[in-house]
Amino acid sequence: MKEIEINNPFVVGKYLSDKYFCDRVEETAFLRKQIVNGRDVALISPRRLGKTGLIHHFFNQQDIKENYHVFFVDIYATTSLAEFVYTLGKEIYEQLKPKTTVWKEKFFQTIASFRVGFKLDPMTGTPTFDLGLGDILVPQTTLDEIFTYIEEADKPCIIAIDEFQQISEYAEKNMEALLRTKIQMCHRAQFIFSGSKRHMMSNMFASPSKPFYQSAVNMSLEAIPIQSYSDFATVLFQESNKQIERQAIETVWNLYDGYTWFVQMLMNELFALTPPNGKCTIDMVTEARHNVIMSQENTYKDILSRISPKQKVVMQAIAKEGIAKNITAAKFIKKYNLTSASSVQSAIKLLLKNDLITQSDNCFRIQDFFLSEWMATMF
Repeated sequence: MKEIEINNPFVVGKYLSDKYFCDRVEETAFLRKQIVNGRDVALISPRRLGKTGLIHHFFNQQDIKENYHVFFVDIYATTSLAEFVYTLGKEIYEQLKPKTTVWKEKFFQTIASFRVGFKLDPMTGTPTFDLGLGDILVPQTTLDEIFTYIEEADKPCIIAIDEFQQISEYAEKNMEALLRTKIQMCHRAQFIFSGSKRHMMSNMFASPSKPFYQSAVNMSLEAIPIQSYSDFATVLFQESNKQIERQAIETVWNLYDGYTWFVQMLMNELFALTPPNGKCTIDMVTEARHNVIMSQENTYKDILSRISPKQKVVMQAIAKEGIAKNITAAKFIKKYNLTSASSVQSAIKLLLKNDLITQSDNCFRIQDFFLSEWMATMF
């Protein structure tokens, strides 16, 4: 397979190839061990730390590509069984579309309720996915058909469901039990349940009263070690005939606690600022941060325009603190001129629900590091 070449090697928000992927050797080996030995995995870690990249990297391993059909289903934006079924069915078809196999042809025969959503391309004669949510009249029947289809696969499947905790908020309150039953009866697929809301995922997989209790091996994801990332970044600069001070890399890593997406974003900008045959120095980090943050300013203004004034002032206080503790204490409320402990609590509840802030023990921070920096300096 031809190696993908790009202008800026610090890839953000997608997976291209092993060359542009840093480390995660042990994590990849752990996933392989569990999946190959028939164990499902519950992958739990905060957003922007690299869960999606790890899964795609695992899927890209030669032995996995050769021996399995792999599917990645992001259900973050779904709110119902019908949307789940639609997303899962479409992903399966999109992955099969380039292939000429009997299993692809059986897709139309087995998932009968999807037939209405397929049309023939007038130029190629190839079926195209043209299904709307309104076409899924009986979602549970379609789900049954999808799992029947998976059971008839010509080789085992690996299905990764991203932001899996979302199913607990579906309109259908029996979704966890329904899906657990289907998965228990499915012998031709292993599942990776990926989630970013630790308390919700832990409740789903560690609570004896929940259908998914002890149904998967728990796996947490930590930041890539600073040494490994520094080596990785240095090599990418060198391969493009550029240099970078190690201190610059370590400064970026420390600014964002090693959270992959934010580190990559800033390294992407530093690479862009470094001229051909030039050297990136620590002095360039300030300019890079400013450029990246200001490029998102309109988005951040839009976010703030959609929340209440009470939520906004609480977010501003958290941004000023960086990591905020004891936010309902009188000292904190007085410091930031907040109304009361009860108003702070109600604001926090909504900010957590909308993923604008994150909580670890009794500490709160804004989910988006760049948004936090922008708010801390602008307000």
